Amino acid sequence: MKKSDIKELQNLKTDYQKIRKELAKVIIGQEEVIEQVLICLLCNGHSLIIGVPGLAKTMLVNTIASIMDLKFNRIQFTPDLMPSDITGTEVIEEDRITGKRNFRFLKGPIFANIILADEINRAPPKTQSALLQAMQEYKVTYGGFTYEIPLPFFVLATQNPIEQEGTYPLPEAQLDRFMFTILIDYPSAEEEIEIIKTTTSAYTAQLEKVIDARRLISLQELIRRMPVADDIIERTIKLVGLTRPGNNDTLDEVKRFVAWGAGPRASQYIILGAKARAALLGKYAPDFDDLRFVAHPVLRHRVITNFAGEAEGIKSDWIIDRVLAVIK
Repeated sequence: MKKSDIKELQNLKTDYQKIRKELAKVIIGQEEVIEQVLICLLCNGHSLIIGVPGLAKTMLVNTIASIMDLKFNRIQFTPDLMPSDITGTEVIEEDRITGKRNFRFLKGPIFANIILADEINRAPPKTQSALLQAMQEYKVTYGGFTYEIPLPFFVLATQNPIEQEGTYPLPEAQLDRFMFTILIDYPSAEEEIEIIKTTTSAYTAQLEKVIDARRLISLQELIRRMPVADDIIERTIKLVGLTRPGNNDTLDEVKRFVAWGAGPRASQYIILGAKARAALLGKYAPDFDDLRFVAHPVLRHRVITNFAGEAEGIKSDWIIDRVLAVIK
């Protein structure tokens, strides 16, 4: 690595500690969730977060946007939400002097740096696809014209695991566009006491900006330049390959309970995520611990159990644990 890259990694570790300190002013606990969200940001990826209401998902994303001086928009997905409510629409404007009428494109809430797509499975597939196209291409096409979405661009979509009536689950092919699926759980008793004390008082957090959009883009490029040992790449390919039931060398549990395993995009995201995690911890290259840390959020929505697995109550995380245990 270049000396300048090493210096940047050292600065990133310092900035990471500052970001965690600022987040702690607002967010109590959720250490692993915060780390996973920041890894996704550094990898220029998108996340799907699953958790019951009231666990500060919106506050977390909004706070990260404030600390990084990024534009934040929240879109509440509902059954009547239209694609134009996300991407924008054209309006007719009349010139008061000439009387000539022209179309003007009004940009929708998708034109921001961080988007919180709240309860994405509440909207019909046509509306979901409008968001997913922007996630993939970083642009919106309307009326024959293309509008670029400002970078960095990060989507955090949420799903409510409780209420499933009237929802439109994302197809596996669309789920694959998310780098991570992050599970957010209830706080511990000690954390909940601290949350109650903070949120029921007159306390107002004063947040300081740590980095900006330009520096975040520079860090995303730095992550790409980080070296990875061939051994880590080989372990990643073996790990992902073992999730596929058609692989003759895979575990019996995978052959019995898995319908579809992870594709090559999972290997790409594991390597990128491991590099980002290593960078946050001040390391110059990822090791197996970094690979292990990102394996579950990358794979849990890419390992699809079959009917036998569902009947036995087998979850994808259990399959991933079994596969990780045999990777040497």
